[in-house]
Amino acid sequence: MSRKLPIIHGIVERDEGRNRIEELDLEFSNGERRRYTRMKSRGHGAVIIAAIPDPDTVLLIREYACGVHRYELGLPKGRIDAGETPLEAANRELKEEAGFGSRRLTMLRPLTLAPAYMGHQTHLVLAEDLYPERLPGDEPEELDVIPWRFDALHELMLREDFSEGRALAALFIVREYLQRRVAGSGDA
Repeated sequence: MSRKLPIIHGIVERDEGRNRIEELDLEFSNGERRRYTRMKSRGHGAVIIAAIPDPDTVLLIREYACGVHRYELGLPKGRIDAGETPLEAANRELKEEAGFGSRRLTMLRPLTLAPAYMGHQTHLVLAEDLYPERLPGDEPEELDVIPWRFDALHELMLREDFSEGRALAALFIVREYLQRRVAGSGDA
């Protein structure tokens, strides 16, 4: 059953430090009226990249994570710069963080962090047909690149140093996508 979206009667915007906050005056289909607050994205979105050197392996990176003050495993990711498409941003970030470019990029889907109050989206990109190429990035140190087998995702998801939900969700989405692609080609 699909519901009719609430009517927006007004939006009040304000800046709070680095964040832009929107307060929405909403009217729902049953006549109820409420104010909802959301953080508005200031940028052009972000990308998270599943770089696949072979069908059974994905490249992880290990980098310092300030929020939890430790080194974390994850996928290459970053902001989309002005004028870039998500696929261009994915290839740039992959070169900066993992030292590889991709000849075959596929947009899989957007992911959200907290859609109830944030508009930010991260585009999940599958990168295949990799080749070595490094671009200077904004990281203070070179990142470790760790190949990880898809058949060992159950081990990865239990590691303390792999805690980002977007990366975990992305890996399971990519694994499912690759399995369906193989099954659809008759190779399975």
